[in-house]
Amino acid sequence: MKIFVILGPTATNKSETAYQLAKKINAEIINGDAFQIYRELNIGVAKPNENYFKEVPHHLYSFVSISDEYSPFQYQKDLRECLANLAKKNKNAIIVGGSLNYIRSGLYDYEFNEEEVKEELIEELQSLSNIELLNKLKEIDPLEAEKIHLNNRKRLIRALTICYSSGSTKTSILAKQNHQPIYRDIYFFAPLFERDDLYKRANERVDQMINSGLIEEVKNLYINYPSSLRAFQAIGYKELFNAFDLDGDINAAIELIKRHTRNYIKRQYTYLNHQFSSLHYYNSVDDIFNFYLGLENE
Repeated sequence: MKIFVILGPTATNKSETAYQLAKKINAEIINGDAFQIYRELNIGVAKPNENYFKEVPHHLYSFVSISDEYSPFQYQKDLRECLANLAKKNKNAIIVGGSLNYIRSGLYDYEFNEEEVKEELIEELQSLSNIELLNKLKEIDPLEAEKIHLNNRKRLIRALTICYSSGSTKTSILAKQNHQPIYRDIYFFAPLFERDDLYKRANERVDQMINSGLIEEVKNLYINYPSSLRAFQAIGYKELFNAFDLDGDINAAIELIKRHTRNYIKRQYTYLNHQFSSLHYYNSVDDIFNFYLGLENE
């Protein structure tokens, strides 16, 4: 089994590329987007065309409720199970998405500590203010504390949970890992675009989402679910939620979605270039297919 990983920023037609490639190389597609896992999110997360699902098997899409917790640890287990099943069927795998942390957690030698934590400990941590959490973490794991912003409450609690449940700091756990892919025959690809062109494409895609009913989709979710759910941190949802909360200007929220999307694209490219080795850039699906043919002829 060969594993092709199509990475890259939003608005680069990764799903279309994966679909076309899968038909050429006897492959099935696995989701690598942290928000396309949710059943209730559709337009704003740019799920693949429904016809793609009918023609090529897709995995890890729309299988989690927004009311449920889901973490990179769970994704790691689900992704590795998918890959094992495809290997048994002698199928190639194509992982596609822009949630680079999730993808690395599944493909690299990341180890998560998920030992059960006593309920009273969780309650104790939840009762603390952000500054109290940060100060505790500085005492136990100062290196990790430097990486986490004061307002990132979830990461602060997560880091402290690791310390208390495992007896080790997150820093020491990560130091033992090489952060290399754990699979053979794995290849990483990213689309090649000029940055200005990509920003233009991102703006146009936001407009297309609005025309396709994004505001109506988010309004329905706003009415039926609490805004605190993690799923609503997705770009396109959080901005509209805030506008609904404040009875604000929807047009201003749309412009904010575009700006946040452009900022996200910049962060994705930075992460790609620093965290993925042997990254191959492509202009079209034929570039990846020709690469595949070269592997087959070796």
